[in-house]
Amino acid sequence: MNTPTGKIAVITGGSRGLGKNMALALAKSGIDSIITYKSNRADADAVVAEITELGRKSVALSFDVERLSGIGGFLQAVSVQLQSLWNTDKFDFLVNNAGIGATIPITDATEADFDQMLNIHFKGVYFLTQQSLPMMNDGGRIINISSGTTRFCVPGYSLYASMKAGVEMFTKYLAKEIGGRGMTANVLAPGAIETDFNGAAIRNNPQMKGYLASQTALGRVGEANDIGGIVAFLCSPEAGWINGQRIEASGGMFL
Repeated sequence: MNTPTGKIAVITGGSRGLGKNMALALAKSGIDSIITYKSNRADADAVVAEITELGRKSVALSFDVERLSGIGGFLQAVSVQLQSLWNTDKFDFLVNNAGIGATIPITDATEADFDQMLNIHFKGVYFLTQQSLPMMNDGGRIINISSGTTRFCVPGYSLYASMKAGVEMFTKYLAKEIGGRGMTANVLAPGAIETDFNGAAIRNNPQMKGYLASQTALGRVGEANDIGGIVAFLCSPEAGWINGQRIEASGGMFL
């Protein structure tokens, strides 16, 4: 039910895949959003249009989470939009979703690969969160997107999963340190999801898709629609007592 809440979410990587579904699920819950995109403005604008059709407000901003020096400028742009669209200087929910995928065996990993994964999946999350906190309302929520690969090992994912593991530990400390403001911080860890992530590796490889489905209790790989509603729930009043937790949404992979 689209009941206006007066709440606003910032969702990184909200122009496609999981981030798009999160933004739409939040809109259906009555929550407005600021979504980010790296390069594809058309896709981002299309998501904003869908959200508008649902009766909510939204805007898309360009943001490259890998470029840490751009965080300040991005948050200034967020501040401008908050004032112009919502007549406020604060938002309520931060969803750190933006990321890239790459299958890189340990023997092939380079320092450049390491630094890119570090900046996008850990440093960017850490410092965007840090610098966003003064702009967030007390009682807000932070949701960091991790991965099932921090629990089960997929060859070639050592860099990606290591950075996500760092985010999971960061989230626990974050929950501890922001609790005095009535804020919560949680991790959502999807399993194998059929999107265009990592070059649409699952969608483009029927053998891989079949294997992953066979290793999942529900007998299929995930879809974007399996994830967005969980983010909406974590931003709801009903989820207010969930804090510092890793919530895996994998359909029961590798049990």
